[in-house]
Amino acid sequence: MQTIKYLLHDDDLPRHYLNILPLLPQALAPPLDPQTREPLDPGKMEAIFPMGLIEQEVSVQAEIPIPDEVRDVYALYRATPLIRARRLEKALGTPARIYYKNEGASPAGSHKLNTAIAQAYYNKQAGIGRLVTETGAGQWGTALSMAGTFLGLDVVVYMVRVSFDQKPYRRAVVETFGGDICASPSDKTQIGKRIRAEKPDTSGSLGMAISEAIEDAVGTPGSKYALGSVLNHVILHQTVIGLEAQKQMELAGDYPDVVIGCHGGGSNFAGIVLPFLRDKLNGRDVRFVAAEPRSCPTLTEGEFRYDFGDTGGMTPLLKMYTLGCDFVPPSIHAGGLRYHGAAPIVSHLLHHGLIEATALGQKEVFDAALTFARAEGVIPAPESAHAIRAAIVEAERAKLEGRERVILFNLSGHGHFDMAAYSRYLEGGMED
Repeated sequence: MQTIKYLLHDDDLPRHYLNILPLLPQALAPPLDPQTREPLDPGKMEAIFPMGLIEQEVSVQAEIPIPDEVRDVYALYRATPLIRARRLEKALGTPARIYYKNEGASPAGSHKLNTAIAQAYYNKQAGIGRLVTETGAGQWGTALSMAGTFLGLDVVVYMVRVSFDQKPYRRAVVETFGGDICASPSDKTQIGKRIRAEKPDTSGSLGMAISEAIEDAVGTPGSKYALGSVLNHVILHQTVIGLEAQKQMELAGDYPDVVIGCHGGGSNFAGIVLPFLRDKLNGRDVRFVAAEPRSCPTLTEGEFRYDFGDTGGMTPLLKMYTLGCDFVPPSIHAGGLRYHGAAPIVSHLLHHGLIEATALGQKEVFDAALTFARAEGVIPAPESAHAIRAAIVEAERAKLEGRERVILFNLSGHGHFDMAAYSRYLEGGMED
């Protein structure tokens, strides 16, 4: 039973990003100015982003060219392989055909490099020399540090404290690529100092780290803020995943009945889903499932309303599913999924019934991770294991119903720096 990989040639790499916004039946709600509560003037975002990214954030073009310099760096690792998981199918005894897009094959070990390279490029074009960001599990901080090295920018990373403590080797990778990293909340910003005074034992959150990163970027000349998920331009860059997957599914002579991704802020999920969503809007029958942690159930239990993207109230107000900007999730091992809100695009799609969401417990997710690793030989990141669990649920349903089903999921990153979590699971000490 052979594992089959579907690969593309360099000439087949996407030349354009897909912007889904002009294709949607209903317009996306605009971000609001936090002072006036009126639609935000895009020019105000120039305090934290270069104009090239702001233009992408509000663009009405369905296809946006990928700059040659960005595409040249993509060619180091793209196209990532699409793999038919025959050994997993056999282990599950399912009639379903299961495919996964392996974004863990990137030099950074995750999908995050797709937008890190693009953001570093547009900042460099604008004359910026220093980028500041936050990171949860560390994949985004790793990717931006690598992009900074490739394109000659300094990078500062505020890492959520619980992940900073749980994942020391991700910190080491950030530093190896020249990034300056610290635990958040820190004593480097006014917001960090305030939070530490009010909550000295806090495990931190992405909302807190975002506040610190924005304060640092705005207050330091020659700096801009870089975001790893949530906003439109970030999701735009990730559509290279789904665009490649479409061509690879054609090589396989197949088409998915369901497309699955784990969900924290929304970038890897939207990245694989949106090209197939364009097919759905044109009449193709396909489902989309976002798999999130039960301990941070933004899509399944959050409210669809305007909220801040950070704890300190420094971002514009975004229309999204949210648990509240003050929500601090439990210290689960899938640190990249510990975010209180969801991307406005993903939230909009869920609100209008174009996608589904499911919430999963930590133990069942690690059960699925081991099943996958022992069948396919790939140790997935805890975040990606949520997508694997959702894919297994679909495969088991196909088995019960006795019918074929084509399942595609995004393996958004590998788990090589998450072995402490696997050790805890294998020793029986993992909480649900």
